[in-house]
Amino acid sequence: MSELASKKCVPCKGGVPPLKGDALRILQGQVEGWNVIEEHHLLKTFKFPDFRKSLDFVNQVGKIAEEQEHHPVITFTWGRVEITIYTHKINGLTESDFILAAKINTINK
Repeated sequence: MSELASKKCVPCKGGVPPLKGDALRILQGQVEGWNVIEEHHLLKTFKFPDFRKSLDFVNQVGKIAEEQEHHPVITFTWGRVEITIYTHKINGLTESDFILAAKINTINK
């Protein structure tokens, strides 16, 4: 498990600037397969052999999201799940977004 995956998401109350530049690049290097899009959100697509496996994965992500009180945007269909993560309160990225991404990466697919 990565160092990020062992941390807990911290609820954002606003008033903090979103991460930018080098801070994003350093954290992105710790979450395999996630892309930072326009310094605003994280995005990753997961592929599965069928609808059931996609749904099972979505349910596991939902469980983590509830535990962490940090909820991603999840889009899924037959064989594919796309997850977008960002901190809505500041309309950008915080360390908690990368923590959630790292935790999602630990799900046994």
